[in-house]
Amino acid sequence: MKRLKALCSGVAAATLAAAGLAAAATLGTGQASGAETSAAALGNNWYAAAPYLMPRDNNPPDAGAIMDATGLKAFQLAFILAPNGGGCDPTWDGTAAVSSDTAVASVISGIRAKGGDVSVSIGGYGGTKLGQACSTSAATAAAYQQVITKYQLKAIDFDLEEPEYENATAISHEIGAAKILQQNNPGLYVSVTTAGTADGTGWFGKQMLNEAKAQGFTPNNFSIMPFDGGFNGAAAQTSALTNFNSILQTTFGWNAATAYAHEGFSGMNGRSDTGEYFRQADFQTVLDYATGHGMGRFTFWSLNRDRQCTPPDNGTTSGVCSSVAQTPWEFAKFSVKFAGATPPTNPPTTPPTTPPTNPPGQCTVAAWSSTAIYVNTNEVSHNGHKWKAKWWTQNEEPGTTGEWGVWVDEGAC
Repeated sequence: MKRLKALCSGVAAATLAAAGLAAAATLGTGQASGAETSAAALGNNWYAAAPYLMPRDNNPPDAGAIMDATGLKAFQLAFILAPNGGGCDPTWDGTAAVSSDTAVASVISGIRAKGGDVSVSIGGYGGTKLGQACSTSAATAAAYQQVITKYQLKAIDFDLEEPEYENATAISHEIGAAKILQQNNPGLYVSVTTAGTADGTGWFGKQMLNEAKAQGFTPNNFSIMPFDGGFNGAAAQTSALTNFNSILQTTFGWNAATAYAHEGFSGMNGRSDTGEYFRQADFQTVLDYATGHGMGRFTFWSLNRDRQCTPPDNGTTSGVCSSVAQTPWEFAKFSVKFAGATPPTNPPTTPPTTPPTNPPGQCTVAAWSSTAIYVNTNEVSHNGHKWKAKWWTQNEEPGTTGEWGVWVDEGAC
């Protein structure tokens, strides 16, 4: 369940700067604030199909290149958390305050300049969630409203999973906040994402649904993540989706069609954290199930992983590639199809981004990039070694400048 969001976090600041600069250069924007470029008038079909993208970590791909190659128009940016040091203010990944952010805002502006838009996901698997840190539903909603206002959001995702969803008070705050935001932002698209099990969802997931019912809150959809729980392939996933539909019917008194219209799938492309495999054929099967049953959402974790590893599969799971044989952004095209669009038939022949230079699963910091800017103490991986920058640098390859170079070799990963 989004466990790989913490992988390769050693150069978050550097990759954040790189992502912002790449967006500005590629997408023709130099804007520092997402509020300066209004959100495009996308239909909910695109927010329902938006795959997850970490804009600050896990070797962020260029969103504009993905749009050009696949026709994708919406991205699910992850994750908003409480500050690592405590408090009830929104941050990216617990470390970068939303109030002072410019780099993610620049990425958002670039996406919108090309006719796309974003949803922002709160929560995820790690870190402290605002529902845990804030004292009331109203305070939690006020924190999320800062994010909506800053980025002029038309969509938001509540990713409610462990350990937060084991805390009844925190879940009450999150569901209450979601209801307040829905009321205060007319037309806001709200998705709720939680863990999947073979039975649909587990005890805590069912308690979350009961909390939503008790508070009179109905989002656009409730989505489950059928991976990392003994799943393997599409048949196990579609079975879980069928079972989850029954849970929605029982909880809310819906018929099957209404429950499917409020049901979503959030998969993991390639090799999961627990070694399950979900290949392109599995995604196609689940997509056919979703469209055939009129489901409300189809997304996956993540675009950072939607590219081939080198070698394609070495038996490990990576945050920056899929560990299955694929062409770049191949899984994103399933999202495009769910939105009702047709991916381009002649994608660029050159991959939109350079694959990671280090084999996945060996280095725990992100791969060096020739376009990124690094500053003192930033760490990268390159050719199987970890390197630390001594001062500001760009396009100076680790290991090529001798003992007087900018990079200190910290040894093999």
